[in-house]
Amino acid sequence: MSVRAIYHVIRWLIRDTLSQALTSGVFWFMTAVSAVTILICLTASVPSEASDRLELGFGIISLPAENGMPSVVRSTEVMLATVVADVVGLLLALLWTAGFLPGFLESSTASVLLAKPAPRWVLLTGKIVGVLTFVALQTAVFVTGTWFALGVRTGVWDATYLFCIPLLVLHFAVFFSFSAMLAVMTRSPTACVFGSVLFWGLCWGMNLGRHVTHVVPELHGVSTVLAASTEIGYWVLPKPFDFELSISDHLQPGDVFFRLVSTQRLSEHNAWSPIASLMASVAAAAVLLGLATYEFVSADY
Repeated sequence: MSVRAIYHVIRWLIRDTLSQALTSGVFWFMTAVSAVTILICLTASVPSEASDRLELGFGIISLPAENGMPSVVRSTEVMLATVVADVVGLLLALLWTAGFLPGFLESSTASVLLAKPAPRWVLLTGKIVGVLTFVALQTAVFVTGTWFALGVRTGVWDATYLFCIPLLVLHFAVFFSFSAMLAVMTRSPTACVFGSVLFWGLCWGMNLGRHVTHVVPELHGVSTVLAASTEIGYWVLPKPFDFELSISDHLQPGDVFFRLVSTQRLSEHNAWSPIASLMASVAAAAVLLGLATYEFVSADY
């Protein structure tokens, strides 16, 4: 199959996935979440009687601004990127997109697609790229919209915040690879929903636990076997907490946003390498996608 033909197949599958997101309501749910968050950011204001704080939600949320407006806006963006988008948004995206691949892999649907002269790996790749394209568009809407809203209301235009978009999409792609593997093996949306969330929780716990053993002095004397097991688990599994730390460090270098574990404290113990961490997560995703592709190519329809 020529490169041009592969391109056309993948492009068609991307369009089909976006259409599926629209008709299933997933697009509107995710857009609604972004819209509500953007509207809250549009309520940002500095009270006339005191310029030492920033209020959101018509005063429901009050954030101190002793270090100036740029600092409190940056802190707000850290919360939006790490908590709202990178944790809540990621889990919601995994839940809402869990049915995309199982439905695509059902015998009635797959048999029609497999009758076409396109390799199975191209079909699976096209569908996965379609889901990632959809999530990337939603991420861009959320980040760009909240950035614009805060900029309009505060006059602080922090372009650094926009660079969170690729990190957020990469984080989703890593864990969607596990969902894709479950979809191919089980063809069950329920398995994809619970499996993906449980896997994310396991990885998050392993990731945080490894860092805690490095920065908490009382844990420096743990057994060699436990320390080695924790280190192996950390490097083998994807690292969701490191994505949060990377985003936080990107937006607020030097600030201790995570009081228990920060990149500064990890660096003091030679336990923080963001590039190696992200590359290890990407490698884990590549292995999971490889297993999914092998299973799909060898499956009997």
